[in-house]
Amino acid sequence: MILMAFDPEAFAFVIFAASAIIGALGCVYARRVAHSLLSLMLTFMAVAAVMILAQAEMLAAIQILVYLGSVMLVVQFGVMLTRRQIQEGDIE
Repeated sequence: MILMAFDPEAFAFVIFAASAIIGALGCVYARRVAHSLLSLMLTFMAVAAVMILAQAEMLAAIQILVYLGSVMLVVQFGVMLTRRQIQEGDIE
């Protein structure tokens, strides 16, 4: 019987990869646009964490600063401001 040693880096990779996949599925299957954007933010954070595990810290920093810091924030404000009139009669 072969016993494998516990590898924390592989365990962290599995956790971050699974959260990226769950976030991507949540982005596709969310009923509300705001929830879809939050799932997309989770996906971007998980991908940045995988990049850190691959020792690409600069690429992870760019991922967080560009996508999460600016693009997703602008899109989130746009969705929140345009859905204000529709939200009262929203059917789930």
